[in-house]
Amino acid sequence: MREEPGPSEWGDQRHGLGPWLAEFGTPPPTDPRLDPDLLENGDRRNVVDAYRYWRMDAIIADIDARRHPLEIAIENFEHDANIGTVVRTANAFAVATVHIVGRRRWNRRGAMVTDRYQHLRHHDSVQTLARHARDHALTVIGIDNVPGSRPIESAQLPRDCLLIFGQEGPGLSAEAAEICVGTLSIAQYGSTRSINAGVAAGIAMHAWIRQHADLGAAW
Repeated sequence: MREEPGPSEWGDQRHGLGPWLAEFGTPPPTDPRLDPDLLENGDRRNVVDAYRYWRMDAIIADIDARRHPLEIAIENFEHDANIGTVVRTANAFAVATVHIVGRRRWNRRGAMVTDRYQHLRHHDSVQTLARHARDHALTVIGIDNVPGSRPIESAQLPRDCLLIFGQEGPGLSAEAAEICVGTLSIAQYGSTRSINAGVAAGIAMHAWIRQHADLGAAW
């Protein structure tokens, strides 16, 4: 059973907008993308201001029109608590799809309800993920600090690619490493053995954004 959204779904009174009439003093617009209930009662959701008062399906359709040809996968064999963070970051970067490999259930709290706007797909095994990558001509690249990996800071990422991340601690499984054309690492200089998986995913996604995204189209 999935967790119910907490207060973070609506934020607090410092964010968002109240009822349209109270905010603007004019009758609500008739744009079909807008939600009558939100116009009447206000919109405190965790969405950018450009989507304020929009229906959820209208927001998804708008993002779908400009999603990036980047997909993300994360292994979930030990109930990784970082998946919510990965999903939230993928939503921020308009990633095409987030794949969860292993256990179907995951802690959605860290996603801050962004999973409602992000395409998600579950795979029971790494093999089904590999078939998806082949069917969609995606280059699979692992992100893991292991011997033989190349620095992501100097790597050129393919435009159509799938970045896969392992569990917090053990990293990529042997099965996942096997389907990758190569593995990239993130430069570290301190004492910690590894970077949090959610943070590492954000760094890797942003590396792709810097190389391939239209920065003029960002919010």
